[in-house]
Amino acid sequence: MVRVASHRLEKNAKFVNSLNVFPVPDGDTGTNMSLTIQSGFKSVNESESDHVGTLGKALAKGLLMGARGNSGVITSQIFRGFSKSIEEKDTLTAMDLAKAFDDGVKTAYKAVMKPVEGTILTVARFGADAGMKKVESTDDVSEVMQAVVEGAKVGLEKTPSLLPVLKEVGVVDSGGQGLVFIYEGFLEGLTGQSGNEEYIPDERDMTEMVNASHHQSVQGQFSTDEIKNGYCTEMMVKIGENPTSDEQFDNEKLRNYLDGIGDSLICVADDEVIKVHVHTNYPYKVWSAGRKYGSLVKIKIDNMRLQHETIVDEDEPVTEETNQEPVDYAVIAVSSGEGLTTLFKSLGVTHVISGGQTMNPSTNDIVDAINKSNAKRALVLPNNGNIIMAAKQAVDLVDIPVAIVASKTISQGMTAMLSFNPEAELEDNKENMEDSLDTVKSGQITQAIRDTEIDGLKITKGHYMGIVDGKILVDDEDIIDGTEKMLDKMIDEDSEVITILIGQDGTKADAEKIADYLDKYSDLETEIHQGDQPVYPYLISVE
Repeated sequence: MVRVASHRLEKNAKFVNSLNVFPVPDGDTGTNMSLTIQSGFKSVNESESDHVGTLGKALAKGLLMGARGNSGVITSQIFRGFSKSIEEKDTLTAMDLAKAFDDGVKTAYKAVMKPVEGTILTVARFGADAGMKKVESTDDVSEVMQAVVEGAKVGLEKTPSLLPVLKEVGVVDSGGQGLVFIYEGFLEGLTGQSGNEEYIPDERDMTEMVNASHHQSVQGQFSTDEIKNGYCTEMMVKIGENPTSDEQFDNEKLRNYLDGIGDSLICVADDEVIKVHVHTNYPYKVWSAGRKYGSLVKIKIDNMRLQHETIVDEDEPVTEETNQEPVDYAVIAVSSGEGLTTLFKSLGVTHVISGGQTMNPSTNDIVDAINKSNAKRALVLPNNGNIIMAAKQAVDLVDIPVAIVASKTISQGMTAMLSFNPEAELEDNKENMEDSLDTVKSGQITQAIRDTEIDGLKITKGHYMGIVDGKILVDDEDIIDGTEKMLDKMIDEDSEVITILIGQDGTKADAEKIADYLDKYSDLETEIHQGDQPVYPYLISVE
C-alpha cells in the first residue's frame, strides 16, 4: 500500500504543484508531499518485519524525517496518529483501519496551532469520517479503504467552498489533492489492479521506484565507506528466450538468491519479463542468475561509491564542514543562491541549508544541520513560511536547545540577524529577532505562469508580478516598471533603507535602473547585492 501510494503521488506531483493558488513558478506542494511519502516508503521498505504495527512505526518515522513543507509535515502527523493506533497490531481488521485513519486526523488537528478548513486537514477528516461510518456495516477492509478514498474526494471537492481564495482562483486544495492520491494508492495496493493480483510495475514505473529510493536527500546520511554493496545493478530478462538452464522460473527462488548477495532488492515479474534492481558487489552473479531463465534484454550498473562521493560533494544541503570543536551558538539559515549564502554568513549565520522556494528542506535536513554544527545551542531561520513547521518538528529530534525564529522571507531573515547577540540567552535572541521581523517589508518579483484573478487583480501569464509580504499587488508586462510600481506600494514615510537582491534571472544593469528610480524619494539609502536566487529575478526589502 505504501509503495503504490508513493509511486502514485510521484507520478502526479506536477499536477498537484499546478494547483498552487499563486500563479508563480515555485508551486511545490506536490514535490514536497511526494518526497515526504517516498521517505516513508524507504523506511518501510528497509524494515524486515511483517508486523503491521512495526511497519506503521517505520512509516511514521520515515515521514517525520522526510517531511517537507506544511502539507508534508501535516501528512507526517496524520500517519503519526495512524501508526500509534496500530502499534500493537499484528494484522488490521476493518475497524482497526478505520480507527487508525480517525486517530490520525485527531493527531494532525492537534499538531496545527490554528487548524484551517478547506485544506488537507478537511480532506483527511472527511476520509476518516467515511471510513468510521462504513465500518458500521461491513468488516471488509477493502470496502473501508474505498470509503476513505470516496470520503476524501468529497472533502476535496468542498475545499473551495471552505477556503475563499481557492474558490476565487478556481482550484481545489493542493495538499488535499496530494492526500487523495496517497489514499488512492493505498486502495490500489490493497486490492490490486485486477482483483487481488500483485501490483506489477512496468519498465517506466520501476525506473521511477528506483529513482525515488535514490533521492539525493538520502545520500548525505552515510559516508561512502559505509556503502556495503557498491554496485547498483539492474536487469530485464525475457523469460524463456535462450535460457542457460532448463530450470523452471521461480520468482521467490530468484528473489531469495539475490537477497543473499545484495540488498535494496526489487524483483518483479509477469509471464514474459523479469525486472530486477539490487545493490551488490557481484553484478556478474546477478546477470548469471537471470540468464538461467532467459535473455538479458537490458542491463545497467552504477558504481554507487563513486556516485555517492560526487553527490555529497555537489549536493550536500549544509554548505559548511562540521565544526571539530564544540561551539556555543549555531545560527542556521535556509536560502538558495551563492550570493545569499555569502550575505547570510556576513551577518553572522554559521550554517546555510540549501533550499527555499524551489526545494523545501526536510525535517531531517534541518536535524542534520543542527547535529553537524557541534553547537551547544542553535537558532534556525526558515526564511519561508512553508518551512517553519518542518523546522519546529526538528526541535524535538535533537539533543541541544533549539529556537525557531519564524522568518517567512529572505528579507526577514537578514533583518532578524541584525538583532542577533551571541552573548544573549537563546530565548532572548529568539524574542528580539522575531520582534524585528515586522520592521521590514518583503517584495518579490516573478513571472506569472497562468492567467488568473486574485483579490480583484487580473494577472496575465508571462507578466511580472509584484508580491509584497505574500500578497500580489502588481501585474505588469515590463519587469522594471513592475518593480518600480511595487516599490511605490512598499515605501512610506518611515522607510529608510532599500535592499535589492539580484537573482539568477536579474541583471545588475536593471537593478541600477530601479535604484535610480528611487532618487525621487528623499532620505532613502539603497543597497544592491548579488543574491543568485532562483525563481525571483529581484528580492527587495524596505526597512
